[in-house]
Amino acid sequence: MTAAPLSPVPTQSADIVTLQAHILQQQARHPEATGQFSWILSALAISAKMISAHVRRARLDDVLGTVGNQNVQGEQQQKLDVIANEILLRTLGGREGVAIVASEENEEPVILREDDSAERKYCVLFDPLDGSSNLDVCGSVGTIFSILRKDRRQRDARGSLLQAGAEQVAAGYVLYGSSTVFVLTIGLGVDMFVLDPAYGAFIRVAQGLKMPATNKCYSVNEGNRLSFPEGYQHYLTWAQEQGYSSRYVGAMVADVHRILLQGGVFMYPPTKKAPKGKLRLMYEANPMAFLVEQAGGKAMSGPGQRILDVQPTDIHQRVPVVLGSASEVDRLMEKLSG
Repeated sequence: MTAAPLSPVPTQSADIVTLQAHILQQQARHPEATGQFSWILSALAISAKMISAHVRRARLDDVLGTVGNQNVQGEQQQKLDVIANEILLRTLGGREGVAIVASEENEEPVILREDDSAERKYCVLFDPLDGSSNLDVCGSVGTIFSILRKDRRQRDARGSLLQAGAEQVAAGYVLYGSSTVFVLTIGLGVDMFVLDPAYGAFIRVAQGLKMPATNKCYSVNEGNRLSFPEGYQHYLTWAQEQGYSSRYVGAMVADVHRILLQGGVFMYPPTKKAPKGKLRLMYEANPMAFLVEQAGGKAMSGPGQRILDVQPTDIHQRVPVVLGSASEVDRLMEKLSG
């Protein structure tokens, strides 16, 4: 019997680049780098793997539901909120380059290192488990993070953290859905990685992501529509007349991820119950705005108010949020201005 011919060996194949290799590639471009920043990103990647494992086993491990406590935001803490928060605090706490960590779940930032050494130190802020109420119904959730350089001119932790979003050196999110996706910017575009569970590594699947310039799609909690300012209501009426579709998951990470890949506009307007907006500037709005702008989109807090230019006055400050494809954001700003 004649053996079947072997399949030809491909002459070229796409390189497999892990998140760790990607981080080291970026570090190599900066001869002055000490490696501290790279270690922080590595800690975030490790945390993401650990949280992903807990999310996938949440029902089996009986860690769904609330713990019976409220966080600093006055929201019921989910069991996995606490677990994710602890993972991030402990993982980042072991990195020498981290001076301060601040979590949406904690009232005060945690000071890890106060020395005034010449080495560059960083502050890491995060929302450990965005959209955690989705867990009980097996919905998508996520982690959002922001990295700032420690301001050594400030004497207290809060002062060092209160920097405008334009000062961020990195930001990103992890989406725990049908796959675990890590999206990152260090101010040089947006890159996307997917966790390969077979190998336990995040694999780069896209570089220099660019958001589509337009898409007739909006994402908002329309259950609050009657309490939105008139401009938002006028926009929604106009959008529906123009045949726009509505997509809303209830987790900012999942909703923004769709907008990043497919275009459209995400909004969380002020309401009668939350007149200053509901989303946190430091933990949610700033990192997402940084990502969106790096992908070619726009992120506004209102007409003429770029999110990244908002000067924070409190680490738990809330703001209205509108972000997405530039043309779609512009259309909404026109309705708000009118």
